[in-house]
Amino acid sequence: MKPNRRSTLALALAGLAAPTLVKAQGAAGWRPTRPVRLIVAAAPGGSNDIVARIIAEPVAQLLGQPVVIDNRAGAGSIIGSEAAARSPADGHVLLINSSLPTLPAMVSRMPYDTLADFEGVAVAGFSPHLLVVNPRVEARTAEEFVALLRASPGRFNYASAGIGSGPHIGGLLFMSRMNVTAETVHYRGGGPGVAAMASGEAHFGTPTMASALGQVRGGALRALAVLSEQRSPALPEVPSATEAGLPGVVHEEFFPIVAPRGTPPEAVAALGAAFRQAIQQSAPRLNELAGVAPRPGFDTNALVMAQVREAMETHTRILRAAGVQPE
Repeated sequence: MKPNRRSTLALALAGLAAPTLVKAQGAAGWRPTRPVRLIVAAAPGGSNDIVARIIAEPVAQLLGQPVVIDNRAGAGSIIGSEAAARSPADGHVLLINSSLPTLPAMVSRMPYDTLADFEGVAVAGFSPHLLVVNPRVEARTAEEFVALLRASPGRFNYASAGIGSGPHIGGLLFMSRMNVTAETVHYRGGGPGVAAMASGEAHFGTPTMASALGQVRGGALRALAVLSEQRSPALPEVPSATEAGLPGVVHEEFFPIVAPRGTPPEAVAALGAAFRQAIQQSAPRLNELAGVAPRPGFDTNALVMAQVREAMETHTRILRAAGVQPE
């Protein structure tokens, strides 16, 4: 029997309640003296929230202090990111936000500097986006759906997770490359956007795999393509973008974990070591529950922020090619 949304969530919560045990250790020297607050700049149920909750408990065991998830949704994740940037730089407040590199390309007046106001801690992994439709949409393949959009301009809308979010950029990329149009509807995060598609309020979208995996497996959404060059082991029956006839529609997200600028280097190092170990330990669950795959090579502040910078440049090119200017 295929798991539905409720059973998938129950599985996730059960896993969180009984994580694989790890030995509490960390970089010598700095240790948190009170709970660590991990700000998720989106509503519960989205990809950042799911990934944060998978790794929070093993990180807590490594650090010897609870890791408290603090959902701060709004303004395309700017509210949560600004709250993190303005928090005390003492190692007890962190941010996870896959939209961190995309917002500067969308918003002309940012309340913080993405590259200057944060220290890189870790990258929780990478995940391709999906092209999904509500099952009532009369298309069973990506090529059929593109033909439907071209035949009925103005009939369909797509769900964004907020201005500058990964699902927003994915939708723009899809429409630009396939020369189709649809109305954009912005929701307060990936979870609400996926719920809108499942209910039929929105017709299609390019959500993160993490936020839509349970609904696809349970039949509440129909996946037409994984927006990557290869198929994903989390959804092996769904064709890649290339196989689905969507050339160039390749879009993935990554999950940077950052601290406010000025966080002591020893705290950044200790937090990074704990998060990297927890991420590797949680790799099977990240893939199964969120379609997220960790990658090596982000073990310093500089390397994490270099990835953020590279993604900023890539997303800016995509948006400008789609005719989108910052507002």
